[in-house]
Amino acid sequence: MLGIVRAKGAILYDEHGVEYIDAIASWYTSMYGHCNEYILEKVQLQMAVLDQVVFSGFTHEPAIKLSEELIKILPFNQEKLFFSDNGSTATEVGIKMALQYHFNLGNKRKVLLAFEEGFHGDTFGAMSVSGLSVYNGPFEDYLIEVERIPAPTKDNIGDILRQLSERLKQNDIAGFIYEPLVQGAAAMKMHDAEELNMILDLLKRHQVLLIADEVMTGFGKTGKNFASDHILVKPDIICLSKALTAGLMPMGVTSCTQQVFDAFYSNDMAKGLFHGHTYTANPLACAAALAGLKLLQSEQIQKDIRRVISSHQAFGVKIKRHPRVASIRQCGIIFALDLDIEMERYGNLRDRLFNFFMEHGVFLRPLGNTIYILASYTITDVQLKQVYDVIELAVDTVV
Repeated sequence: MLGIVRAKGAILYDEHGVEYIDAIASWYTSMYGHCNEYILEKVQLQMAVLDQVVFSGFTHEPAIKLSEELIKILPFNQEKLFFSDNGSTATEVGIKMALQYHFNLGNKRKVLLAFEEGFHGDTFGAMSVSGLSVYNGPFEDYLIEVERIPAPTKDNIGDILRQLSERLKQNDIAGFIYEPLVQGAAAMKMHDAEELNMILDLLKRHQVLLIADEVMTGFGKTGKNFASDHILVKPDIICLSKALTAGLMPMGVTSCTQQVFDAFYSNDMAKGLFHGHTYTANPLACAAALAGLKLLQSEQIQKDIRRVISSHQAFGVKIKRHPRVASIRQCGIIFALDLDIEMERYGNLRDRLFNFFMEHGVFLRPLGNTIYILASYTITDVQLKQVYDVIELAVDTVV
């Protein structure tokens, strides 16, 4: 384990004084750069007023303001928010919402639908809908009932729709959870909005609740505020975390439509959604999220997003010609390339690549034969060039 002692902007500093460009924004969280002064200032001001209070029977100004600002930028059909602690709990809440929604309405729907190779977190519901057995293998006998479909392509969408149409006749599918446009843990596997929209439209017509897991894709990474903004059919439920609080501290939010909320609104306490955590809607996390939203909507950050997108596009034109590169793909600031070689997800060659990147001052985490970049919006052009150069050098010398 390497000790990291401080961070600033896109740079991590280890205990020996060595610098590393954080080219994955510490798992896609610190999108405005580490220790962003504007965010720190807002959190420090909040810290002197109210640091923590239980979010049960109480509320507070940072949570109210954050709710108002989030609703403004979320897809138009989102009306209500449920606060939690992190990405896994945000998806856990979304799954529970979908199952209990139908339970409260008296519908016998207990099956969840998910994409193959999806990843939605490490709690039990989130594990259940995740399709990567490398993480969940020991627990598969204990998970809730889930069926999977492949991520859509132009070639397979017809088959998917036909099979789904037949399967939906059983009227037992409660919800469909999906990572819109980009499946992060599946090595940044991408699909088009058009084919995904066809699946969502079919499911919506059969009263299957749509749960968009935007924990990774949310807050500008796809070039729009949310990946769901690229898609015509909007989700019933959206799960948020990671960049929500700009990487400063953990928090999760699950939003939903008024229709979903109404199924829980009752004098019958048993119909309520019983899910709460000690640090739910922590005032400091809310302050960080408010500051992050302000930055996201600023002219400078929007300009930076466009700059990074253009830079990746130029790099893609160059690197895709390399004989050891099988393919490239990009969605917003998310860039990935596949090496033309078979590799284990966490095998020796992957480890050699990781170590090579670190030795050359760049923090990247290859997933099997996939090398991806998901850096902060504020990374400089010079730093981006260093990331690109190191990737090229690795492809030339390590593979």
